[in-house]
Amino acid sequence: MNPRSIRKIYRQKGTGNARHHGRRAPQFTHGGVVFAPKPRDYRIKVLRKVRRLAMLGALSSKVAENDMIVLDKLELAEAKTRVVVKMLKDLGATRKALIVLPERDESVVRAAANIPGVKTAYVNTLNVLDILNYDKFIVTQEAVKLVEEVYD
Repeated sequence: MNPRSIRKIYRQKGTGNARHHGRRAPQFTHGGVVFAPKPRDYRIKVLRKVRRLAMLGALSSKVAENDMIVLDKLELAEAKTRVVVKMLKDLGATRKALIVLPERDESVVRAAANIPGVKTAYVNTLNVLDILNYDKFIVTQEAVKLVEEVYD
């Protein structure tokens, strides 16, 4: 530390001014910050049963609102965006859509990546926020079986 930065700026008594210790005090220009931000972890732990109930509630709300579309299987002849756009238009998913796959399928992921409002997810990465955030929930038959295994 520089010895000049901790030097008293003037003597304690006799000047008529307030008592100060140095120029780096918070009330001076280029001084310190009184209540500076501290790093903090804002994560909260949600119980497993509560998470499961939230997932069940989100899935059942999609079923109740007829926003869940179950496909036998999702295979693309070619990994082109226009193929996925046409498929979504035929299914009636014109706005935001979440496509859920049982396992990694690079052709579907690549074809849907460039469409605004469309997200691909896998059964093991599925979360409540994604389910509720998207208007249509497009899922394959195999993925439904995997979801039922986890949430039954």
